[in-house]
Amino acid sequence: MERHVTVLGILTSLWGAFAMLVGVSLLLLSAGALAILAGPDGEAVGFAAGLTAGMFAAAGAFALLWGGAHVWAAVLLRRRQPGGRILTLALAVVNLLVLPFGTALGIYALWVLLTHDGRRLFEPAVATPTP
Repeated sequence: MERHVTVLGILTSLWGAFAMLVGVSLLLLSAGALAILAGPDGEAVGFAAGLTAGMFAAAGAFALLWGGAHVWAAVLLRRRQPGGRILTLALAVVNLLVLPFGTALGIYALWVLLTHDGRRLFEPAVATPTP
């Protein structure tokens, strides 16, 4: 199960990096819409360009946060921190709605982290008393 957690960490960080790349792309598209708004035709397309810029900026910011949460969860998974397991499980449930790759990643994460062996990897070490 150790290998599955490692693979899950890699896949989660790749998914997060992809989401962050999408976020940067959306922010660049937002800047393009703002450039149209500031151009000579800004008066004629003011509402549409402003709405487009706002929507792209909001979606881009959300994608950056979503990707950052995945990268952070992957780092915590690699360190075998219990918080990483909880965060990854929460992200996996939402990923089930993102067809098709998010669904596959979500199912894999739930399978790896909810099994007995997967859960045991994230339990804190119990100190044994020395006689």
